[in-house]
Amino acid sequence: MLIMLNRLREKSSLIGIFWMIVTTFFFVGVTIFVKILGEKIPSPQTAFLRYLFGTIFLLPIILNSFKDIQIKLMKKFVLRSFFHAIGVSLWFYSMTVITIAEVTAIGYLTPIFVCIGAIIFFKESIKGFRAFAITLSFIGTIIILRPGFHEIKLGQYSMLLAALVFSFSYLMVKYLAKTKSSLEIVGFLSLFTTIFLTPLALIHWVELNTDQISIIILISIIATLGHLTMTMAIKATAMTIIQPFTFLQLVWSVIAGIMLFDEKLDIFVIIGGVIILISTTYLSIKDAKE
Repeated sequence: MLIMLNRLREKSSLIGIFWMIVTTFFFVGVTIFVKILGEKIPSPQTAFLRYLFGTIFLLPIILNSFKDIQIKLMKKFVLRSFFHAIGVSLWFYSMTVITIAEVTAIGYLTPIFVCIGAIIFFKESIKGFRAFAITLSFIGTIIILRPGFHEIKLGQYSMLLAALVFSFSYLMVKYLAKTKSSLEIVGFLSLFTTIFLTPLALIHWVELNTDQISIIILISIIATLGHLTMTMAIKATAMTIIQPFTFLQLVWSVIAGIMLFDEKLDIFVIIGGVIILISTTYLSIKDAKE
């Protein structure tokens, strides 16, 4: 029986790792296509259309899930989507003005902000390993931004804020994953995020050509699949197991930036990103042992 349980755990871990690796491809793919669109389309409009198309793809699942959802749970979906709408607008803007590697490296701060949020809002204790991980990630951020030695761009500030806002969204995923399927969680996220993004999109609306619409549809498909595979990875196994594999997203980002956009390899961004990733992985492992 024990051997059987161990095998099941190993199988579950491999499934979780597989889905997280797939997720890294999808999320870098989103960044690539948003960067291709450039700054000609306002980020709230791009984000709105991405989630609108995602909602359309998942509409049958969303409508079916409405039949048995509780009001209390619905409020959590709405709240999560509110923060996600802000985060995704900032994220889409950052992708158009700074390198793919910078977007990815700064994005690794989200788990650290999740930790800080848990301490502030859920009154979790500030243990030594948490303080160490937060300090280490702060050092990594300083290396990336290099204040005083390097001009800090608006896109970097925007991505920092996006990572902070996304942390509120991800704080709720584990809870929601216990009550709803991966498709339902992604479906409700798409629906309510679309609603929250609508006013901003209408204010900044510009006309799109056929190529731009096609790219946004492609972004919607890739991003929806990315959220789905990420949720499947989280449901399959512990965050401590899948967290280290998010490093691959930085690898794909550097390669894509150099090959597709002629971006220069910034060693400080790589070093800072690795330090932040080490701190988040360490935090996940220590939290799991508590």
